[in-house]
Amino acid sequence: MQASELKKLKIAIVGAGYAGAAAARALSVLGADVEVYERATAVREVGAGIGLRPATMDRFRRWGIFDAIAQVSSPSDYFEILTATGEPIVREQWPGIHDFAEPTRTHLIHRGDFIDALLGVLPPGMVRLGHTLERVEDRGDRAALVFAGGATVEADLVIGADGIRSVVRRQLFDDRGPVFSGERAYRAVIAAGAAHGLVVDDNLRMYIGRGTKVYLLPLRHRDQVSFDITARCADGTWTPEVGSDDIVATVEGFDQRIVNIARELDPSAVNVRAVYDIDPVGTWHSDSVVLVGDAAHSMLHHQGQGANSAILDAGALADALRDAASVPEALASYQATRKPVTDELQRISRRGWTEDEVDDVFPGQQSAVRPAAE
Repeated sequence: MQASELKKLKIAIVGAGYAGAAAARALSVLGADVEVYERATAVREVGAGIGLRPATMDRFRRWGIFDAIAQVSSPSDYFEILTATGEPIVREQWPGIHDFAEPTRTHLIHRGDFIDALLGVLPPGMVRLGHTLERVEDRGDRAALVFAGGATVEADLVIGADGIRSVVRRQLFDDRGPVFSGERAYRAVIAAGAAHGLVVDDNLRMYIGRGTKVYLLPLRHRDQVSFDITARCADGTWTPEVGSDDIVATVEGFDQRIVNIARELDPSAVNVRAVYDIDPVGTWHSDSVVLVGDAAHSMLHHQGQGANSAILDAGALADALRDAASVPEALASYQATRKPVTDELQRISRRGWTEDEVDDVFPGQQSAVRPAAE
């Protein structure tokens, strides 16, 4: 689309999380008229740390916000997967470092710092809080959002960035709900000194065994560590209440230092969630409404690709709108570019990286790292 056309394009984004904030930045750079509607009265991110891959960091560079993200993150060289008791399975450099004009490393960041940095580069007033979406109306070449209280907004393009329980998706594209994985995640941020010597650099380590995965993700810029346990659990309660004994039981048989970390956690400071994703959605768009991020392809966190996929969605959508002749053509191009990628990530993430499955995810790595006698 011509720059003059893009500047006339009125875009309404539902949701101010990673996907919505990233889409707002990417489309603002193009000159579009963008407003973001968020149901919360304050945007907060709980949980723990994530890794921003080189392709994501390259997008930030192109959007002029690389430094804002780098200031609140730590660059990392590699990740490592070990057995529950610490024997190596895989050690691999983060892929993509040399895929861009200048070397670009994976950056480890706290979720809260990440969303704060993204929202912090948006113009004042672009994000409108306290807007709970009740209904989305697809009117062909335009769409309308109806919020609680009766407020209505009409736009040339509505972007559904409203997460795994997306109202936009369920009303217009796929009314199936989230799918329980049979797992529960326990996430906390601890002081680096409380990691019992398990964190010595800026690289992610994951310990796996008996259906449990333990992630130790350094946040050196905070002098903290993100500690995440994902364990099998038959209870799909979205936000269960658990005690210290419940947490410690998930890491029975693990390296004693991991058990000690779990034992020393304050249960009130641990974010506990049942783990859900969604089945692949057949179509992400109409002529005036499109899905991005978790609303389009929520996936399990075993690949660490949820936030990265949201950022790359935003970039691909902006590219498509810039290059296509019309909004419908752009949305079709965006889906054709991104859906095959995220369908595959959803599939692989459901495999879960159990110890027996590592070699399927990283062919040849398990035998290459482990001693031949094993």
